Amino acid sequence: MRRTTPDGYELDDDPARLDLVAICGYLLTEAYWHRWRSPDHVAEQIRNSWRCVGLYTPTGAQVGFARAVSDGVAFGYLADVYVLADHRGRGLGIALASELVDDPAAAQMRWLLHTRDMHGLYRKIGFGPAPESLMERPAHNGTRLGTGEG
Repeated sequence: MRRTTPDGYELDDDPARLDLVAICGYLLTEAYWHRWRSPDHVAEQIRNSWRCVGLYTPTGAQVGFARAVSDGVAFGYLADVYVLADHRGRGLGIALASELVDDPAAAQMRWLLHTRDMHGLYRKIGFGPAPESLMERPAHNGTRLGTGEG
């Protein structure tokens, strides 16, 4: 899949096009939920993901990313969605997330995500509060999924 947004940005799910240096540059220094991981962790997460989508400027620089973990049938988890600050305010975060959850192969899945600060964005594409039955088990190091905090 390769799709161009109205203002010339490109969404692309070609794994060979992903810029691991750019992705790590954001996730390991700016993303509150990801700083404890290493570049090797990021590369392994990308390899093991169901689908990843990069966001590129008209000149080809990667300025955003999103990935999905899924069984491909009933369940999907949206992770690591970001758009660099200079490119925000254009609906690109919504475009990235929508590309994963609204894909025909994913439309029948139940989708989950963790966010501390982007509830408004995700509400625009159908996310809402999770049922009280949802539980979480922190990682063995005490890090809570999606927060980067113990």
